[in-house]
Amino acid sequence: MLKIAQIAPLVESVPPKFYGGTERVVAYLTDALVKLGHNVTLFASGDSITKARLVSVTPTSLRLSNCVDQMAGNILQLQEVMDRSHEFDLLHFHTDYLHFPVTRFCNKKTLTTLHGRLDIPELKPLYKKFNDVPVISISNAQRRPLPIANWVATVYHGLPVDLYQPGNGDGDYVVFLGRFSPEKRVDRAIEIAKRANIKIKIAAKVDKADERYFEKEIRHLLDQPHVEYLQEIGEAEKGPLLANAKALLFPIDWPEPFGMVLIEAMACGTPIIAYNHGSVPEIVDHGKTGFIVNSIEKATEALQNIHLISREDCRATFEKRFSNIVMAKNYVRLYERSLLKQPERSFYLTPAYRK
Repeated sequence: MLKIAQIAPLVESVPPKFYGGTERVVAYLTDALVKLGHNVTLFASGDSITKARLVSVTPTSLRLSNCVDQMAGNILQLQEVMDRSHEFDLLHFHTDYLHFPVTRFCNKKTLTTLHGRLDIPELKPLYKKFNDVPVISISNAQRRPLPIANWVATVYHGLPVDLYQPGNGDGDYVVFLGRFSPEKRVDRAIEIAKRANIKIKIAAKVDKADERYFEKEIRHLLDQPHVEYLQEIGEAEKGPLLANAKALLFPIDWPEPFGMVLIEAMACGTPIIAYNHGSVPEIVDHGKTGFIVNSIEKATEALQNIHLISREDCRATFEKRFSNIVMAKNYVRLYERSLLKQPERSFYLTPAYRK
C-alpha cells in the first residue's frame, strides 16, 4: 500500500460541477487508487467529493466563489502540501509548474502530470530551467513542443466503467461537446452535419476569453434549422446525449493533448469522426472506433458510412484501454518505479497502448 498525495487545481471542484477535464481525471484517478487499496489524500477545494481523505484550503472552487486573487489560494495549498509532505511516499501534482521551485529541492518524491497544451513559447525556457523535474504526458503527441522536458511516462486518461452506459444510437443526430473556442471548430461540425443532412446537438460553454469569438463567428450559426444548442450540460445529461447519437464530431484545429470527450463517446459505444491533430490517432482507431479525417468533405463521407463502425467495438476498446482502473494501475507502476529509484526511461508506453 502506497501513501499518495494527489494535488489538484483549485479553480474547479474535484470532480467539477460542469466543465473541467483536469479535475475530472484527478477525481477518477483518486477513487481508483483508493479502490486498489492505496492510502490517498486529495488536496482540492472544499466542495470536492472523493473516496480519499480531503484536505482543502478553500471552501469552494475558485470559479464558483467571489475570489479576487486566485493565486493566494494556490500558494496556500502548496504550503499545506509541503507542511504535510512527511505523511506521504509520493506527491503527485496536477497543477502545471506552479510548485517546481518549491518541490525541486525537497526530499520527497514528486511527479507532475501535465494536462494542457504545451505549444506556448514561454514554456520552453521554463522547462529548460527545470529539466530535472519529472513530468508525465497524457499522450505522446503532447510532448512534441517540449522535447527538453524530463518526460518519464505517458499515461492515458480513464473513466469509471459504470459512468456511462452504451447506447444504440437511435437518435437521428450527431453531437458536439466541449467549448466554443477557435481551436475546437464547432463551425466545422455544423457544416459537416448540414452537408450530411443530419441534425446536430451542441452542448458547449463559452469561456470569457472566447465571448467575442462566439458572438462574432458562432452565434448566428446556431440559428440554422438543423442545429440544437443545449448550452453547458452536466454528467447526468451527457451520457444519454452521447449514447443516442449517431456519432461524435471532433473537428479540432489544434494539437489536442487528450480529448476526454473521445473516450466518453467510446464508453457510450458512440463512433467518432475526428480531425487528425494532436493525440487523436493515439486514441481513435481508424476504421474501428471511428474515422480520422482531414477535411469537411472526408468528414461528411465518413458520417455517411458511420454504420460501418461497431458500437460494441467502441465500448470494448474503452474498457480495455481507457477505464480509470487501467489508468490507476499504470500510475501505480510509475509510482513504484520512481520510489525504487529505477533508471527513468525516456519514453513509456502504457500497456493499454501497445497493440
